[in-house]
Amino acid sequence: MRKSTLWTILGVIVAVIIAWVLVNILFSLIAFAFRLLAVAVVAVIVFFVLRAVFARRDVD
Repeated sequence: MRKSTLWTILGVIVAVIIAWVLVNILFSLIAFAFRLLAVAVVAVIVFFVLRAVFARRDVD
């Protein structure tokens, strides 16, 4: 096997490992962003529900 072929194979392996790590980081960030968005939406809904509940108590 020629030396250039060996370097090509090693280059491909290193490229795949680097791509794997980068994709894992990217998916982790996307999952975190969606989790944060879901928490924000639920917090807003809970806020308005609590505000409505306490507003009804003040009227009575």
